[in-house]
Amino acid sequence: MKFSISHSDKKSKARAGEITTDHGTIQTPIFMPVGTAGTVKAVHQRELKDDIKAQIILGNTYHLYLRPGLEVIEKAGGLHKFNGWDKPILTDSGGYQVYSLSNQRKLTEQGAKFTSHIDGSKHFFSPEGVMDIQRTIGADIIMAFDECTPYPCDYNYAKKSLDMTHRWLKRCCNRFDETENKYGFSQTLFPIVQGSVYKDLREKSAEFIAAQNREGNAIGGLSVGEPAEEMYAMTEVVCSILPVDKPRYLMGVGTPINILENIALGIDMFDCVMPTRNARHGLLFTQNGIMNIKNEKWKKDFSPLDENGTAYVDQVYSKAYLRHLVHSNELLGAQIASIHNLAFYLWLVTEARNKIIEGTFMEWKTKMVNQLGNRL
Repeated sequence: MKFSISHSDKKSKARAGEITTDHGTIQTPIFMPVGTAGTVKAVHQRELKDDIKAQIILGNTYHLYLRPGLEVIEKAGGLHKFNGWDKPILTDSGGYQVYSLSNQRKLTEQGAKFTSHIDGSKHFFSPEGVMDIQRTIGADIIMAFDECTPYPCDYNYAKKSLDMTHRWLKRCCNRFDETENKYGFSQTLFPIVQGSVYKDLREKSAEFIAAQNREGNAIGGLSVGEPAEEMYAMTEVVCSILPVDKPRYLMGVGTPINILENIALGIDMFDCVMPTRNARHGLLFTQNGIMNIKNEKWKKDFSPLDENGTAYVDQVYSKAYLRHLVHSNELLGAQIASIHNLAFYLWLVTEARNKIIEGTFMEWKTKMVNQLGNRL
């Protein structure tokens, strides 16, 4: 994997760059649609490419390991062949899912024992095992196995967890370096900065992660319930330490406003289930604010879904029609809304990139942040 920066904003830490992988290039800043179980819910691969203009999608180690299982994925020739997506893929290591199963898992120095949410079966993830699983899944970018601490989290727990995450990282790096790609293309390992909302722990973690000298770095453990101001403060601390010449990935973030504010702090890569999850509940993101398509006010509004939208669904379908679909629990409603929201997110980061290149990013960001929080 290679990363280059073409433009840096003079009034912020924002930058426009390009990541090159064996499955194609990714222009940054970028938002990555979440395809947890090998699919971005309710969206065809064709729509991801042609309409949403996604450049990279995510898969999840925990979910793919449980279903369909490694034997199926390996026999298919890897996740790219299995799901028909020929552009880059990133896999989350499953650390966040283990965190979310707090009542069904046990952490030890060796790894994490957990109970499947599907059938109650018992499983074990070690740092080495997670590297092997992600090799088999076949993502272009794979994540280190870590513990994502909850919020709030007391200092001593956060410190103990961080130290274990760093020990796990060394094991991940060793295993990754002693194994090979399975499907004829290169894979890249990203370590993850942790440390909850404690500045000294974040600094310690960022320095440790930077010292591993990997091709990219991630920031985890944010957007887990802490106030946005704390997220921004921790991101700023970490970005001041992580190498400038390597991509920075802020995991699980977030709202359109979160994304713009963190781009200004120097983040290059984002992912979040919000655009698709909210879409399935009838919440749409637009340049002018957030629209709840279930509201009565849209019942007889036959205007296009979003006249300024970038997806074909924005001009083809009316607000009234989408409201009808959502109220009727029709599957097409989730599809239309998901395409719209993802296309909007990709438009947002692409426009941010354009403004960085033009030298007008901060002025544009300020205007957009004022608009994006409106309730329509």
